[in-house]
Amino acid sequence: MSLSRYSFSKKIRGGKYYGTSNVNHKISAAIKSNRIKVDTIILAEGQRLDHIASSAYGNSSLWWIIAAASNIGYGLQVPAGTLIKIPTSLNQVYSVI
Repeated sequence: MSLSRYSFSKKIRGGKYYGTSNVNHKISAAIKSNRIKVDTIILAEGQRLDHIASSAYGNSSLWWIIAAASNIGYGLQVPAGTLIKIPTSLNQVYSVI
């Protein structure tokens, strides 16, 4: 199952999305309470979240899960040296969102 980061955002007129959902908070809280297990890496020069998601999950569009887990917002390019948390189970992520 692949979800968009917009799957939990509210829609406004014309079916457009407005703002962000509370998914980031839910993922972060679940990691802090050990309901979502993560692997951690230090981001190397030139690495991007979509590439990491593709390697970890087989789907580059799930980069937003790694961004949420790492508390870095929604940016594909993050500075080298940033600590990145990669949830090891998408089922654990989906169970909290």
